[in-house]
Amino acid sequence: MAADTPVEYIKHHLTNLTYGKLPEGYERADGSVVQEATWTFARTGQEAADMGFMAIHVDTLGWSIAMGILFLGLFRFVANRVTEGTPSGLQNLIEMTFEFVQGIVRDVFHGKNPLIAPLALTIFVWILLMNILKLIPIDYIPSIAHALGLEYFKIVPTTDPNATFGMSIGVFLLILFYSFKVKGVSGFSKELAFNPFNHWIMIPFNLLLEILALIIKPISLALRLFGNMYAGEVVFILIALLPLWIQWTLNVPWAIFHILVIPLQAFIFTVLTVVYLSAAHEDH
Repeated sequence: MAADTPVEYIKHHLTNLTYGKLPEGYERADGSVVQEATWTFARTGQEAADMGFMAIHVDTLGWSIAMGILFLGLFRFVANRVTEGTPSGLQNLIEMTFEFVQGIVRDVFHGKNPLIAPLALTIFVWILLMNILKLIPIDYIPSIAHALGLEYFKIVPTTDPNATFGMSIGVFLLILFYSFKVKGVSGFSKELAFNPFNHWIMIPFNLLLEILALIIKPISLALRLFGNMYAGEVVFILIALLPLWIQWTLNVPWAIFHILVIPLQAFIFTVLTVVYLSAAHEDH
């Protein structure tokens, strides 16, 4: 991989494989000029930035889908081979995960909605699988991708805010949907207008406060997950820049620490999702 200096190495490992549209007349890194507007893969981080909002992080999207398929495949595989009595190792792990998430929903969610438990299970396992990719040594898969002609390739979707915001916005839309469905338009409007101060003169202040709190929910969900995973990724990259004997000294304890961080971040995102949806189902 092309990285002559530590700075270039870090930038390289933090740049996504980006597919987007370059405008007509755009001068690329190799000096060539785009004759007409073209959809293509970015060759540099600057090209990726210049592709704008509609650019697609192919690696984030691909690994997210792959982990989703792995989740569905594992659970379907176990469900089709479930046995009574003493379960196998994989079945036991799946059952423990199911009971763990079921316990979260039972303790936190106080409404009645058959969607919440499957949603919580999906979020927890999906984020957990995406986070686990962080434990793969930082250079392994990018080196394989580089050998196949892909200049940039990140494998941990949760280190990309596009992925974390995608999930949090999905949760936010569910919050709005159930708030309107359970409370009605008038009920939800009154909740925003008369909380926390139940007086008509405080309506403007209440609306400002409640709408701000509502908007902050998906932002905090996304940034909390992204920030923790991105920071951990940066530390792994910095360790990879050190001599090999120091790498093992630092990499192993940092990886062990992340064995705790990885499920913790999945747990926090799941619990907050259930808490927010529980509040959306409360009809005072």
